[in-house]
Amino acid sequence: MNPQPKIAILGGCGHVGLPLAVTFAAKDCDVTIVDIDEKAVARTNEGRVAFMERGTEELLRKFIGKNLRATASPEGLRQADTVVCVVGTPIDEHLNPQVGKLLQAVGQIKAHLRSGQLFVLRSTVYPGATALLDRWFRENAPGIDVAFCPERVAQGYAVEEIQNLPQIVAGVTPRAAARARELFSRVAPEIIELTPVEAELGKLFCNAWRYVTFAIANQFYSLCAANGIDYARVHAGITRGYPRMRGLPTAGLAAGPCLFKDTMQLAAYYNNDFSLGQSAMLVNEGFPRVLVDQLKPLGLADKTVGVVGMAFKGDDDDTRESLAFKVKKVLELECKKVLCTDEFARGPWYVPLEKVLAESDALIIAAPHTSYRKLDPKQPTLDPWNLLGRGGLLK
Repeated sequence: MNPQPKIAILGGCGHVGLPLAVTFAAKDCDVTIVDIDEKAVARTNEGRVAFMERGTEELLRKFIGKNLRATASPEGLRQADTVVCVVGTPIDEHLNPQVGKLLQAVGQIKAHLRSGQLFVLRSTVYPGATALLDRWFRENAPGIDVAFCPERVAQGYAVEEIQNLPQIVAGVTPRAAARARELFSRVAPEIIELTPVEAELGKLFCNAWRYVTFAIANQFYSLCAANGIDYARVHAGITRGYPRMRGLPTAGLAAGPCLFKDTMQLAAYYNNDFSLGQSAMLVNEGFPRVLVDQLKPLGLADKTVGVVGMAFKGDDDDTRESLAFKVKKVLELECKKVLCTDEFARGPWYVPLEKVLAESDALIIAAPHTSYRKLDPKQPTLDPWNLLGRGGLLK
């Protein structure tokens, strides 16, 4: 093993790159973060993290200025043995993958790469993107080994899970695979080797499986709500002490920057014939309307409704692609006023929880923050997560 490999993380000041950077730094690697966001670079060099990610800021403060640094200059890529790229494949407004965005990003830094480097794709990409990038390098910057090593962690727990979960590595060539294996053996307890397209599909399968599973729960909830039945009671009854139903989630807003996007990427890969995933999208994206419809018997036209929790997941501050904002938009068409709050996230929509509780005629608990379990609202409350233990129906 190289005693201190030099690693550059492209786009490394964000949710995917920064936890990986500090973890490599803690394993005696020399790490340079390269990011075009100059404010994020300055913040990182000051030892500050702008989002919730357990353990990241502590490690950042320990290693920044030693074997860890951040820069906005792509010159920071040149001396690296390995460049880890956290640019993934976005989807456009028509739900089609934009693979060209990846090649565009790499093209902008081509002059700062050199022959002999290992180039690792870390974020989720469309199946075939790794091979496409390898062909692009052969034509435009020969001598670079290409691998896909997908991140597999739960946001908020990245530092812990990078070190405790098996790492999938997929090299375009045996040499690229061997180099990727050696690199991630520094941080991961086990290495699983796949081909690039297997790894690309595997990452998408994981996210689509979770998305479909959430949709099943939300479909069950909707079916129950339409018939005046409390899904939370049914869920508790069929999962308690019964291992074959252990994986059935409670209902809730299934959102965030990955699950929807990656399910749509699978649909595109399968000639838009991923009917199960596309049906899941209709269920999950339609769930905000289901919740608002449950409030309609209250007569919403002259009511103020509070939306409690705007992050896309519990005990986190990330609001990217949060369906709580879709709940807000639907409510704005139906009621007099909407008040929004969150335990961790902030934005121009933010109202203190105390004000929301005092002024709202009804509430929707939209994010399952642990602290909300202690709430004792007096107004009618819709709690699809059953955080309050009162059931999921309006009470």
